[in-house]
Amino acid sequence: MKIRTVARVVLCAALVTGCVSTETHKKSLAELEEARKGAAQTAQELAGVKKALADANARIAALEQEKEQLTAANARLLSGTTTAQEEIARLQKRAGELEAEKARANDLAKRLSEQEQELMKLRQEAGGLQTSLKQQEERLKAEESEKARLEQERAAKEAEIQRLTRTHEELTKSLEAEIAKGDIKIKQVKDRLTINMVDRVLFDSGQSQVKPAGLKVLKQVSDILKNVPDKQIRIEGHTDNVPIGARLKGRFPTNWELSTARATSVVRYLIEEGGVDRASLSAVGYADTRPLSGNDTEEGRTANRRIEIALYPKDLSEIASQLKP
Repeated sequence: MKIRTVARVVLCAALVTGCVSTETHKKSLAELEEARKGAAQTAQELAGVKKALADANARIAALEQEKEQLTAANARLLSGTTTAQEEIARLQKRAGELEAEKARANDLAKRLSEQEQELMKLRQEAGGLQTSLKQQEERLKAEESEKARLEQERAAKEAEIQRLTRTHEELTKSLEAEIAKGDIKIKQVKDRLTINMVDRVLFDSGQSQVKPAGLKVLKQVSDILKNVPDKQIRIEGHTDNVPIGARLKGRFPTNWELSTARATSVVRYLIEEGGVDRASLSAVGYADTRPLSGNDTEEGRTANRRIEIALYPKDLSEIASQLKP
């Protein structure tokens, strides 16, 4: 605006140069100079303004660029925020899934623990069953072994009874005459055989030495007994309850000594003359402690004064072991 004003002044001065005075002209020149100076200053100010405007435009451009950068950054941030929110949502979802998986894992761990406990219990039960089975097998084996042993013993017992029955038959036949007189009685009960001889068959009254007639009877008995290897043979001396008389009291103070001496005499004959295995023989005196009848009659006392030869089984296991399978 100032430039346009100066220009109008100069133009007017030129138009009126010829019409004004020198003073006026000088004044006009002075004003023109002043106007020029003002115009220069204005131009300078305008240049400053332009420069300021350029600087302002530059700053505006820089600000615009910074704004664009900030806008882009903001967009990126917004985009990043959205992505972060999506990631957070995804992570939260995954966290939920993980919690669910953790819960399932805990449930599985619990079930696994329960199954392990159940398995341990089953193993313990299986161990108990195996132990019980083993015990049952051992018991069964023992029972089978015992059954086999009993069967073997039963077979041995049957064979023994059969042999004893034959012995009974042989003795009965051999001692037929004495049996007929009632002096000897033979009795078999299963696996036991008893030969009952009244004392007069073997001994004279008050004597412990076998008389000659008695030796003949013992010879018949020993011929059969020496062939009986599976029996123990016990020779028993028995008396009545009549005390020993004064004549014999020096030799036999009581009936114990008499009954024992007579049993010993029979054993010695069976070993020394009859050939019976001494390991199978034994002698015992019972005096009057095992009467067959009452001692208040002569008949009863006669029955009580006797020698009994008792055949009874050896150890069955020993007999069974001797049998062939």
